[in-house]
Amino acid sequence: MNTPTPELARQMANAIRMLAVDAVEKAKSGHPGAPMGMAEIAEVLWNRHLKHNPTNPLWPDRDRFVLSNGHGSMLIYALLHLSGYDLPLSELQNFRQLHSKTAGHPEVGITPGVETTTGPLGQGLANAVGMALAEKLLAAEFNRPGHRVVDHHTYVFLGDGCLMEGISHEVCSLAGTLRLPKLIAFYDDNGISIDGHVEGWFTDDTPKRFEAYGWNVIARVDGHDPAAVDAALRQAKQQSAAADGKPTLICCQTVIGKGAPNKAGTHDVHGAALGAAEVAATRAALGWEHAPFVVPADVAAAWDARAAGAQAEAEWQQRWQAYGREFPQQAAEFERRMAGQLPPDFEARLPALLEAIAAKPEAIATRKASQNALDALAPLLPEFFGGSADLTGSNLTNFKGCVKAGRDTWGNHLSYGVREFGMAAIMNGIALHGGYLPYGGTFLTFSDYSRNAIRMAALMKQRVIHVFTHDSIGLGEDGPTHQSIEHVPSLRLIPNLDVWRPADGLETAVAWACAIERRDGPAALCLSRQNLPRVSTLAQADAIRQGGYVLAEVAAAQALIVATGSEVEIALQAQALLAAEGVRVRVVSMPCTNVFDRQPPAYQDQVLPPGLPALALEAAQPDFWHKYVGRSGKVLGIATYGESAPAKDLYRHFGLTPERAADAVRALLRRSV
Repeated sequence: MNTPTPELARQMANAIRMLAVDAVEKAKSGHPGAPMGMAEIAEVLWNRHLKHNPTNPLWPDRDRFVLSNGHGSMLIYALLHLSGYDLPLSELQNFRQLHSKTAGHPEVGITPGVETTTGPLGQGLANAVGMALAEKLLAAEFNRPGHRVVDHHTYVFLGDGCLMEGISHEVCSLAGTLRLPKLIAFYDDNGISIDGHVEGWFTDDTPKRFEAYGWNVIARVDGHDPAAVDAALRQAKQQSAAADGKPTLICCQTVIGKGAPNKAGTHDVHGAALGAAEVAATRAALGWEHAPFVVPADVAAAWDARAAGAQAEAEWQQRWQAYGREFPQQAAEFERRMAGQLPPDFEARLPALLEAIAAKPEAIATRKASQNALDALAPLLPEFFGGSADLTGSNLTNFKGCVKAGRDTWGNHLSYGVREFGMAAIMNGIALHGGYLPYGGTFLTFSDYSRNAIRMAALMKQRVIHVFTHDSIGLGEDGPTHQSIEHVPSLRLIPNLDVWRPADGLETAVAWACAIERRDGPAALCLSRQNLPRVSTLAQADAIRQGGYVLAEVAAAQALIVATGSEVEIALQAQALLAAEGVRVRVVSMPCTNVFDRQPPAYQDQVLPPGLPALALEAAQPDFWHKYVGRSGKVLGIATYGESAPAKDLYRHFGLTPERAADAVRALLRRSV
């Protein structure tokens, strides 16, 4: 790696500073403080240690870099531009403007070289833990003696805000337990957050905290001394290569806004443009005599990493080709999985799986049906990586033959502990890294803890699958703290998240198949604790894939009932009650409203004919369903919190019964006369 002279290193760091200052000043919006304060740390890492190729940002064995304090986005944009990624100067000049590649916070899929979308503090750190976990697992699975084809680090920059967020405790505790030696974090210890000096609200002894987690800690590093940062990084990498290596935290003491003579070290430089006068003073203080957005040729040349990156990748390609000659099957499998492609025989083998599941007539909880689906799917998908937030025996996310992942052993199922938020964000990091298809389980009511990470998966279009069991008052005696009322409707509001609430074993298996096949977003499977009867048939499998379908048809229907999950059984019983009176009612099962909403209008009208009196039935907050039944339709749901009692008693108490549903349909028909 390149070690510049002290003067050139100073100029390279100042190039970062001034690009950040100029971009924020032009936009009149942004956070110059972190880029200015971390400039030397960034120069040392990116110029001297980071293994990456700007001309191929998706090279599989590249080091991963995460800017967890994503508000300092101009730091990574400056680094990407300077080192040679496809991020021209015009994009930096267009910082924070509509449709630019330099959004206010880094976004994966928008800016070449950005590994994850960071904004909510702490989640970038959590994603980095997931990436480091994926690297360790893939290395254990694919490397062979003399062939280290998976061998890279995950680096993460983080600030006080990331460490104050509770998710940092969840993920860093787990990272220490699992001993992820190639995870190296740089803590920007500048003592400032938006409200000012942090000693009034953040006095943790961070080094001791991380030592207690089981991390290697390098404390009190001068973040503005490149030699000290370089020495710490070399020490961390040496430690990571040890047999008993641990993740490393390098605590760098810095001055926020370093270089701004009147605002450095204050919260004034955290999240606002410096202003013309301070920009001029900063230029003078740094001896930076260049116009805005101008980087002198010698500094630009020193930053250019394209040739070195191409050479590093070429060396890996030689190792990869040797690996492929000796282990062709493993090489093909690795390439398939890193590309996110399903096994070539998956689609052909899926119908037999669904047929076997549909042939089972017994009543079954959909959480158990989910496990049955996993038992059948796992042999087809070696990329499956499952887990649960300390509820494996309740979520049933384990499958036959799964191997428990641990500190020193490869595995494909992880006990995350009681860390719902951390689990969700770690799964995002695993998906972003590539090579595994992550899923994890908890109770639906605890989706509140992981909700922001679920949202981030949807925003980043990552294939992550959340298994949420105990989905309603049907869980019974645990009471209102555990009974989900608003959770399913609220999850449906997250753009790009498919929320499945299946009614039986076949619908559950189809939901799993759809979640697996989808490559542009996450899914949530909301599953019952109580047993549910089989209601669908194998002939309806393709219809289930549409998100909503006619489950039980009648000739010349006078009304319809649309229901999901455990309430589909109630809808069918109400249909039978009304049929005995000569009232003809269609029953529609709607396992995934999000998928149904993507169907052509003609199909939607075929399933839910406009003008046909309609009742919606779901043990959840009712307001959502009026988009399907209209203002003139009726909804039977629950607009209060639950109660502690056996499930059957609760359904009667809240009026979610066949008799009540039949009464509602009769009222609709009287109104329509």
